[in-house]
Amino acid sequence: MPPTHTRQDRSRERGAGNGASQMSMQKLQEFTAYQKALDLFDLVVADMQRLHDVHDTMRLRSQQIASADSICSNMEEGAGRWSTTEYTHYQVIARGFAAKTMGRCKRMRHWLPADIVAGRVDRCDEIIAILTASISKLKRRQR
Repeated sequence: MPPTHTRQDRSRERGAGNGASQMSMQKLQEFTAYQKALDLFDLVVADMQRLHDVHDTMRLRSQQIASADSICSNMEEGAGRWSTTEYTHYQVIARGFAAKTMGRCKRMRHWLPADIVAGRVDRCDEIIAILTASISKLKRRQR
């Protein structure tokens, strides 16, 4: 007797496939921490372009752009996972990169105006606060 369900049918039943993945990516697009992280990345890129001709900052500029990018990319990685545990793990990593980006923003005070540094630090604080609340909620749900 032939099977009544194909592998593709069973995969859909488990929530895999493009539909479920697109759904979580759509929710990510609506997640305030992600929106703020995307904005932060754009701001960091603009800030680092201002320092393009300051040769002593080349390594810091590269690291800061990578760090700001990692906030977004880890949220994206987590949204592509199927388990709450994995999703939470990537939010924790994104929060760590937000803290790292914030610390480096503070150290960039030697080259950037104080108001820009303060604005970036505030943005990082907002992202960290949202991720911390989200992580706490997800961990409570896992218990």
